[in-house]
Amino acid sequence: MLNAVIQIAFAMIALAMVLSLYRMVRGPDATDRILALDTLYINTIALLVLLGINTSNSAYFESALLIAIMGFVGTVALSKYLLRGNIIE
Repeated sequence: MLNAVIQIAFAMIALAMVLSLYRMVRGPDATDRILALDTLYINTIALLVLLGINTSNSAYFESALLIAIMGFVGTVALSKYLLRGNIIE
């Protein structure tokens, strides 16, 4: 039962990633593109966690944590750039 649920979750997350990528490319505004990129990070984290559960390998959890950190820093930097025009004050 768990294998079937994981396969369905893989498909749903892949669909969410495709839709986020579409919004990132065709977004009407820069803020929409930043939010789509942040959503793409979150979907990537979910995909890696599912892959770690499926293979019983803890290396995927560590890589998901690294992507989460990089995604947070990137989102904050891009948001600050849009708000003020520079990143470092």
